[in-house]
Amino acid sequence: MKKSDIMTSVLILVVILIIILPIEPWLLDALLIMNIMISLFIMLTTLFIKDALEFSVLPTLLLITTLFRLSLNLASTKLILGNAGDAGEVIRTFGTFVIRGNLVVGLVAFLIIVAIQFIVITKGAERVSEVAARFTLDAMPGKQMAIDADLNTGAIDEAMARKRRSDVQREADFYGAMDGASKFIKGDAIISIIITIINIVGGLIVGIVMEQMEINEAVNIYILATVGDGLVSQIPALLISTSTGVIVTRSASEGSFGVDLTKQLLSNPNAMLICGSVLVLMCLIPGFPVLQMLFIAAILIGFGLYLRSSIKKKAEALPAAEDQAKESADEKRKPENVLNLLQVEQLELEFGYGIVPMVDMSLGGDLLDRIIMIRRQCAIDLGIILPSIRMRDNVRLNTNEYKIMIKGIEVARGEVMPDHYLAINSDGVDETITGIETIEPTFGLPALWITKKQREKAELLGYTTIDPPSVITTHLMEVIKTHASELMSRQQVQMLMENLAQQQPALVEEVVPKMFTYGDIQKILVRLLRENIPIKNLGTIIETLAEYGSMTKNPDDLAEYVRQNLARVITNRFLTGDDVAVLALDSKVEQLIAEKTKRTEAGIVTVLEPSQLQSLFSNTKDIIDKVAIQGKKAVALTAPAIRPRFKKLIEQIAPNLTVLSYAEIEQNMELQIDNIIKLT
Repeated sequence: MKKSDIMTSVLILVVILIIILPIEPWLLDALLIMNIMISLFIMLTTLFIKDALEFSVLPTLLLITTLFRLSLNLASTKLILGNAGDAGEVIRTFGTFVIRGNLVVGLVAFLIIVAIQFIVITKGAERVSEVAARFTLDAMPGKQMAIDADLNTGAIDEAMARKRRSDVQREADFYGAMDGASKFIKGDAIISIIITIINIVGGLIVGIVMEQMEINEAVNIYILATVGDGLVSQIPALLISTSTGVIVTRSASEGSFGVDLTKQLLSNPNAMLICGSVLVLMCLIPGFPVLQMLFIAAILIGFGLYLRSSIKKKAEALPAAEDQAKESADEKRKPENVLNLLQVEQLELEFGYGIVPMVDMSLGGDLLDRIIMIRRQCAIDLGIILPSIRMRDNVRLNTNEYKIMIKGIEVARGEVMPDHYLAINSDGVDETITGIETIEPTFGLPALWITKKQREKAELLGYTTIDPPSVITTHLMEVIKTHASELMSRQQVQMLMENLAQQQPALVEEVVPKMFTYGDIQKILVRLLRENIPIKNLGTIIETLAEYGSMTKNPDDLAEYVRQNLARVITNRFLTGDDVAVLALDSKVEQLIAEKTKRTEAGIVTVLEPSQLQSLFSNTKDIIDKVAIQGKKAVALTAPAIRPRFKKLIEQIAPNLTVLSYAEIEQNMELQIDNIIKLT
């Protein structure tokens, strides 16, 4: 536990003890002086801060100071009634200063101070605190959306966004606490009036009945002590309530209260000159104190003329500043400054207004955290460094619609229903449930949007239920896997190679740039990612390039060599599990493809006759459809030399079909061929 926490706890316990234990007059004097100084310190602090959150402990401090002040009231009351009106030098001095030999005038002056404190300061501060709390809470969603918009546009980074979100939350908590704390001050003002009445009535009873004093003597002693006690309590209370009013009435500001007051109130010399002139004219009315009025008028007119002179000098310097601004504007119009506008985001997620609560963390949304986890998952699963995913709302989209863009071009779109769950009948359940029919956006499966109350029933029946944020993130993850090759840039290749160089410096030094450039390596990595081959084992990939780089520079051939050296990775990724259907290419089909393949300047080209091509497409499509009905994934096996050629042919009708060669399968892997792809 920190020392400051221990000291605070001890101080609060001391305040409680003051209520219980008897206090000597000399100690009460010291505590009353301390109370005044604490109140003055709080008020000065509120004047010098620039933002209310700089003094966020004020609501709690108001409770503690109010408790301290009330404990002193109780201690002073016990001394006034039990010590013949002697409650120390501080109370006696305050009472004598206000009364000044006239009890009626002194008591009236004290009651006016109490009325000012209760009716004007306390009531006003209470109302302002209530309104400030309500408007601050109402403005929270807008502020959060503004922060998200700045983050999406790149105006702030993630750390700054978290800080600003925290500040918005703290500001709402602060004004809400201030609304409650203002009730402490109101109660303090009321109890001060009650204590004053108790001291006067109780003091007269004690003095006349118990002390056998004369009425005049009892009135002089006890009313003087009561007024002094009330005044020494009301001055700190007045300072505290003023501090509360100051901090809750401060609007957005860039400086302290004194700086803003000087800048805003004294910035208009004409107002001062007019006020000074009016005072001079008022001197013509008989009866007014001419000397005092002329003195004040001279100060106003003199200061107004000084300000007018200062403003005139600044105005003369303004044209130079305007010329500089014009030059700056002309500079911005130059063609090269338009280049910043040509930047295209690598990956974007745009969404309608209805999806904003899923993104806004203050409203319980966790979509942002889930998308951050996608970047981590891509690094683990594919071995790529995913660029930042720019998220922004788009008013042109439907309320619950979203779209995914790669390099500024839309590649996928979907729609969700907040407060619902997507139910997918993945196990072929016969019993149906009621819901809104839809198509699952990731895999195009028929599905239903159901309410939260139906979720448990749907899961018991065997439906797979997915919440809206998971629908979006799953769709985004699949889009990234499909288009991972488009996101692999030379800059990313450089980052991956620099990371590998820290672990295997000799390997990287041998390959780059002696044998291959970053562009050459990028071509090979793109070919792997295009067929969903992870590049996480970059060391094996680069070793393969080092081994075969002296034989060929053709990226297609090198990619095939790399695939063969990644046999264990490919086998585990595509051929494990019970949901895999293995398709083998008939030997006659392989022979036909080999005979019809030609090497041209543009690369290897396979040209089949239309009838042959149609037959191959038709048979392959039929087999893939049958496998899909069984809920399995189709994987085609071919000879190593035929694999890239068949893949290029068949991706016209089945772009997602995985095509492997026998050389890419682990030797100890036992496979069962489910279907043979033939020509009719």
